[in-house]
Amino acid sequence: MGYRAEAKFVRISPFKARRVADVVRRRPYTEAVAILGNMPQKGARLVRKVIQSAAANALSNNRNLDEEMLYVTELYVNEGPRMKRLWVRGRGRADLLLKRMSHITAVVDRLDQTGE
Repeated sequence: MGYRAEAKFVRISPFKARRVADVVRRRPYTEAVAILGNMPQKGARLVRKVIQSAAANALSNNRNLDEEMLYVTELYVNEGPRMKRLWVRGRGRADLLLKRMSHITAVVDRLDQTGE
Protein backbone atom coordinates (compact mmCIF):
# COMPACT_ATOMS: atom_id res chain seq x y z
CA MET A 1 0.00 0.00 0.00
CA GLY A 2 1.98 2.97 -1.21
CA TYR A 3 1.32 6.64 -0.69
CA ARG A 4 0.70 8.39 -3.96
CA ALA A 5 0.96 11.91 -5.39
CA GLU A 6 0.24 13.10 -8.91
CA ALA A 7 0.91 16.31 -10.82
CA LYS A 8 -1.23 16.71 -13.90
CA PHE A 9 -0.93 19.01 -16.91
CA VAL A 10 2.70 19.92 -16.20
CA ARG A 11 4.20 21.96 -19.07
CA ILE A 12 7.19 19.78 -19.87
CA SER A 13 7.70 17.19 -22.55
CA PRO A 14 7.28 13.63 -21.23
CA PHE A 15 10.53 12.62 -22.94
CA LYS A 16 12.49 15.23 -20.97
CA ALA A 17 10.79 14.39 -17.67
CA ARG A 18 11.32 10.63 -18.12
CA ARG A 19 15.09 11.09 -18.39
CA VAL A 20 15.08 12.62 -14.90
CA ALA A 21 12.62 10.09 -13.46
CA ASP A 22 14.76 7.15 -14.62
CA VAL A 23 17.65 8.36 -12.47
CA VAL A 24 15.79 8.25 -9.13
CA ARG A 25 13.31 5.42 -9.60
CA ARG A 26 13.57 2.69 -6.90
CA ARG A 27 15.87 4.65 -4.61
CA PRO A 28 15.47 5.65 -0.96
CA TYR A 29 13.50 8.86 -0.53
CA THR A 30 16.29 10.94 1.02
CA GLU A 31 18.76 9.89 -1.67
CA ALA A 32 16.27 10.64 -4.47
CA VAL A 33 15.54 14.13 -3.14
CA ALA A 34 19.27 14.85 -2.77
CA ILE A 35 19.98 13.73 -6.35
CA LEU A 36 17.10 15.76 -7.77
CA GLY A 37 18.15 18.83 -5.80
CA ASN A 38 21.53 18.83 -7.54
CA MET A 39 20.30 18.27 -11.09
CA PRO A 40 20.05 21.35 -13.34
CA GLN A 41 17.08 20.19 -15.44
CA LYS A 42 13.61 21.72 -15.11
CA GLY A 43 12.17 18.20 -14.87
CA ALA A 44 14.23 17.52 -11.75
CA ARG A 45 12.47 20.32 -9.89
CA LEU A 46 9.03 19.10 -10.99
CA VAL A 47 9.69 15.42 -10.19
CA ARG A 48 11.14 16.37 -6.80
CA LYS A 49 7.98 18.27 -5.88
CA VAL A 50 5.82 15.24 -6.69
CA ILE A 51 8.05 12.87 -4.68
CA GLN A 52 8.03 15.26 -1.71
CA SER A 53 4.25 15.48 -1.91
CA ALA A 54 3.93 11.69 -1.86
CA ALA A 55 6.27 11.55 1.15
CA ALA A 56 4.22 14.23 2.92
CA ASN A 57 1.11 12.12 2.33
CA ALA A 58 2.87 9.12 3.87
CA LEU A 59 4.14 11.03 6.90
CA SER A 60 0.81 12.72 7.62
CA ASN A 61 -1.26 9.51 7.40
CA ASN A 62 0.96 7.27 9.54
CA ARG A 63 2.78 8.68 12.55
CA ASN A 64 5.14 5.67 12.80
CA LEU A 65 6.97 6.51 9.56
CA ASP A 66 10.16 8.50 9.21
CA GLU A 67 11.77 9.98 6.08
CA GLU A 68 14.63 7.45 6.22
CA MET A 69 12.12 4.58 6.06
CA LEU A 70 10.57 5.73 2.77
CA TYR A 71 11.41 4.34 -0.65
CA VAL A 72 10.35 5.50 -4.13
CA THR A 73 8.57 2.39 -5.39
CA GLU A 74 6.94 3.79 -8.54
CA LEU A 75 7.70 6.88 -10.56
CA TYR A 76 6.32 7.33 -14.02
CA VAL A 77 5.63 10.11 -16.48
CA ASN A 78 2.64 9.80 -18.81
CA GLU A 79 1.80 12.01 -21.74
CA GLY A 80 -0.89 14.63 -21.24
CA PRO A 81 -2.76 16.67 -23.81
CA ARG A 82 -0.91 18.76 -26.38
CA MET A 83 -1.43 22.44 -27.02
CA LYS A 84 -1.43 23.07 -30.75
CA ARG A 85 -0.05 26.37 -32.04
CA LEU A 86 0.56 27.67 -35.54
CA TRP A 87 4.17 28.36 -36.42
CA VAL A 88 4.53 30.93 -39.20
CA ARG A 89 6.97 29.92 -41.95
CA GLY A 90 8.19 31.56 -45.12
CA ARG A 91 6.13 32.15 -48.27
CA GLY A 92 2.81 32.28 -46.41
CA ARG A 93 3.02 28.77 -45.04
CA ALA A 94 2.45 27.55 -41.50
CA ASP A 95 3.52 24.52 -39.49
CA LEU A 96 1.90 22.97 -36.45
CA LEU A 97 3.83 23.41 -33.20
CA LEU A 98 2.96 20.91 -30.45
CA LYS A 99 3.52 22.04 -26.88
CA ARG A 100 3.49 18.84 -24.86
CA MET A 101 2.27 18.28 -21.30
CA SER A 102 2.95 15.52 -18.79
CA HIS A 103 1.25 13.74 -15.91
CA ILE A 104 3.86 12.84 -13.25
CA THR A 105 2.96 10.14 -10.69
CA ALA A 106 5.05 9.07 -7.68
CA VAL A 107 4.41 6.33 -5.13
CA VAL A 108 6.46 5.98 -1.94
CA ASP A 109 6.26 3.16 0.59
CA ARG A 110 8.11 1.73 3.57
CA LEU A 111 11.51 0.31 2.81
CA ASP A 112 10.93 -3.09 4.47
CA GLN A 113 7.62 -3.73 2.61
CA THR A 114 9.25 -3.56 -0.82
CA GLY A 115 11.21 -6.75 -0.22
CA GLU A 116 14.62 -5.11 -0.02
